[in-house]
Amino acid sequence: MRGRALIAAAALACMTPVAAEAHHSFAVYFDSTKDVSITGKVTSFRFTNPHGTVVLDVTDAHGKVSEWRAETNAPAVLQRRGWTRDSIKVGETITIEGWPSRDGKPYMRLRRAVHQDGSLVGTAPFGQADQS
Repeated sequence: MRGRALIAAAALACMTPVAAEAHHSFAVYFDSTKDVSITGKVTSFRFTNPHGTVVLDVTDAHGKVSEWRAETNAPAVLQRRGWTRDSIKVGETITIEGWPSRDGKPYMRLRRAVHQDGSLVGTAPFGQADQS
């Protein structure tokens, strides 16, 4: 009887979904010794686990448009900082500040986002107390 219970438990454990991608270290992907600030038009905002993402079309001084991706915290953390699913809207222009990717790709970790009118998205940037 005990053997059947053990086999059943093992079978259930094998059928439990496993995360496809393990959580990664900030330091592996982003350079905390450098800062980057970009301004662009939002093409996508995903308020999803394990990290949200903001995608922007950024136009450089020569008129060339490149797509940038900014990784955010998890929605639960963003909500504690005053964010909602509607905090950033597709089509609006925003400025994002953060830490650049180590590999030089147009990818960053978001520290702070600001609407075109200068208002902060949410209530506090990463690593700072609530400023509301």
